[in-house]
Amino acid sequence: MTDTMKALLLGRGPEWVLADVPVPEPGRGEVLIRNRASATNNADLPMLAEADPTHGGSGQESIAGFEYAGEIAAVGQDAGDWKAGDPVMGTFPSGFAEYLVADHRFVLPRPQALAPEVACALPTALLTEFGALTIAGFRPGHSVLSTGASTGIGMIGIQIAKTLGASKIIATTRSADKKDLLTRLGADTVIVKGKEDDLAQTVLTATDGEGVNVVLDHVAGDTFAACLPATALDGHVVNIGRLAGPATTIDLDALSFRHLTVHGVSFGFSRDWETVPILDALHAEVLPAVGRGNIAPVIDTTLNVEQYREAADRLRSGNTVGKIVFTFA
Repeated sequence: MTDTMKALLLGRGPEWVLADVPVPEPGRGEVLIRNRASATNNADLPMLAEADPTHGGSGQESIAGFEYAGEIAAVGQDAGDWKAGDPVMGTFPSGFAEYLVADHRFVLPRPQALAPEVACALPTALLTEFGALTIAGFRPGHSVLSTGASTGIGMIGIQIAKTLGASKIIATTRSADKKDLLTRLGADTVIVKGKEDDLAQTVLTATDGEGVNVVLDHVAGDTFAACLPATALDGHVVNIGRLAGPATTIDLDALSFRHLTVHGVSFGFSRDWETVPILDALHAEVLPAVGRGNIAPVIDTTLNVEQYREAADRLRSGNTVGKIVFTFA
């Protein structure tokens, strides 16, 4: 192992910078991971902009990215049962690098048959979507509505809900050309949503007037408001993403008279008391389904890390279908 590694840095300007930086060392409770592939997320570009000193950003340099897949390279003290050579995947800061150090509790085993360039596109979605379903009290037989389901994590959410025994999965997308994809992933009904569509009425019609038990909302804005009357009595609405913006006006009668519970989720690394139990619970049903191929990411593009400019351009285009993956030699 060398003393330096390739990493994508933010904080030097409006673009990532590929640089040589020291290889980190694992401390107590940490493992060093030899990273083979990393996946992009919606937060990557906003974080790049927030750190850009040329446009009022913080100028604080750090290694970009979160998702990774590779194998354990070294183990610190009190770092669980991990050992060098174990295939792993996960989500943790500084993921766009050849090596990264992670809290051992946040690391997931990678199925042997799952290539790193596929595995790296799973962990954030597994944590977020399974976590949202868990917080909503999902159980087999429940129906699920996923708004903005053609997002990278939304497509994984459909597959998890299917694996866990959802009775009906309704998915929304603004792209008609993604309808067949969502159906293949497990959606029973796909709503191609336009501005004039009555989302609530369409969902009620699809559920014989009852509404869904759980909503996984990746859109927010007016869509979030429309989800409330589309939810069954005593149902749960979980906001995950805010593609349409953070503000909306809701009908409190729909919230109160239907006895709904609204949740907001953001599974940060500082909330280990919340995040670690969700990661642990993935082992029972979700990770075996990943190993069988029942849950798989949709990959838009796979690039060598040196093609990071091309990746940033594609992210900004808004035309991606699934994740962009960086590979490391």
